[in-house]
Amino acid sequence: MATTVRRAGMDAALPLGAEVAGWTPPPRPARQAMAGRHAVLEPLDPDRHCAELHAANLADPAMWTYLPYGPFASEDAYRHWAESAATTDDPLFFAVRDARSGRAGGAMSYLRIAPEAGSIEIGHIALSAGMQRRPAATEAMTLMIGWAFGAGYRRVEWKCNALNLASRRAAERLGLSYEGIFRQATVVKGRNRDTAWFAAIDSEWPALKAAYAAWLEPANFDADGRQRLRLSDLTRPILAARDPALA
Repeated sequence: MATTVRRAGMDAALPLGAEVAGWTPPPRPARQAMAGRHAVLEPLDPDRHCAELHAANLADPAMWTYLPYGPFASEDAYRHWAESAATTDDPLFFAVRDARSGRAGGAMSYLRIAPEAGSIEIGHIALSAGMQRRPAATEAMTLMIGWAFGAGYRRVEWKCNALNLASRRAAERLGLSYEGIFRQATVVKGRNRDTAWFAAIDSEWPALKAAYAAWLEPANFDADGRQRLRLSDLTRPILAARDPALA
C-alpha cells in the first residue's frame, strides 16, 4: 500500500511505496541438490549429465526453438556448451533427473539473481520430449520456486519469447501472473524477440505452496499417472492477472 510523506522543501506530499520493515537481502542460491517425490535437481555437471541429456534431447530438436543456443549436433557440442554453463553463478544451471527412472531429462536455471531487490528469475528451461508434461518437470519448477520464497526472495520471475505460447501457458499454470510484453527486448539467433513477463510475489506463496502440494499428492494421480485435479485450476484463483493470449 502506498503512503504519503511530506519532505522539507516540498509543497505537496508525494506517494511512496510501503515500507519494507526489517528487510534483509536473501542469500544467493547455492550449488546444491533439491529433491522431491518425482524430480531431483542437481547442479549441472558435464561429466554426470551430458550423455543422458544429449541423448534425451535428440528426440525433439524443436525444444531449442526459443532458446538462445542449440540444437546440438553431437554430444561433444553439447558438452562444450555445458562446460561453460556449469561454471557460471548467474545463470546457475541445474539438471533435472526423473526420480522414477533415475535419468536426467532436462535443465533449468536461476538467473537475474538480485538479492538486494529480493528478485530472482527461473529460466533457460530445456526439457526433453520425454520429460515434458510429466510430474517430474512440474515438480522441478515448484522446487525452484519454493526454494526462492523459502530463502526470503520477494519476487520470482519468469520471462519468455512472447511467441512461445507453451512457456506462457506453463508460467500461468504455475500461478505466475502476467505482467505484460517488453517489445523488441532483445535479438535471439538473429531474430527479434518480444518478451512476455510473469511473476509471483511472496504474499502469494502460501496459497501457491498449498496448490503445489495438493497437485503433487499421490492421490491426485490414477494408476496410469493421469492427474485428477489440474494444477491450473488450483492456481487460477491466485493469479493477479491472466495472460490475454491464453484466453
